[in-house]
Amino acid sequence: MSLIASVLHLDRQASQALRITDPYSLHRVVYSLYEDVRSAEKKSASQPSGILYADQGGDFRSRRILLLADRMPAECIDGQYGQVQSKPIAESFLDHDRYRFKVIVNPTRRDSASRKLLPVKGREAIGDWFCERALQSWGFRVSREHLQVDRVDVLRFKDKQQHPVTLAQAHVQGQLEVTDRTQFHTSFARGIGRARTFGCGLLQIVPLLDNPFA
Repeated sequence: MSLIASVLHLDRQASQALRITDPYSLHRVVYSLYEDVRSAEKKSASQPSGILYADQGGDFRSRRILLLADRMPAECIDGQYGQVQSKPIAESFLDHDRYRFKVIVNPTRRDSASRKLLPVKGREAIGDWFCERALQSWGFRVSREHLQVDRVDVLRFKDKQQHPVTLAQAHVQGQLEVTDRTQFHTSFARGIGRARTFGCGLLQIVPLLDNPFA
């Protein structure tokens, strides 16, 4: 699968014109950059969109959003807003054994009795959850020594149908070692965890090369 990494730059004027005020409006803007290739049936069956993104924030003047998709985005929104820079990811990029990573995740567990999804609370518990899920489901082992849970936010907004949504986001970074190459490729291409529709799950990785002088 060929993957395209992109960066969307939005200035203050573009953010105001596009009415980006909450996670849903940002989702709407990001998805508008890509051709909609899923049928209504595939959407209702929860087939992945092939689009991942991570809001890097910014300042009063500008905002930066990282994008990863299985297809090329438009160069701007509605032919006039923002600027998108894109490049294909080389297949060899995912062949390294160790990476430094950053990711925004939605830490949840399903309660065995009620079957409801419950948020994982507290930095220590989120770190334990992340290490456990990484080894079980995502194809890599996390160095607990280097793991940092930088920030935990609770976002509240309304979705397309105006239903209230409460979303916990944890900003996690550290070092990982690949344990299952196929699973790791899938985790990078499709994202990890839940709430990928709203900017969670994009693994931002940089290879860690062995230092012969270490």
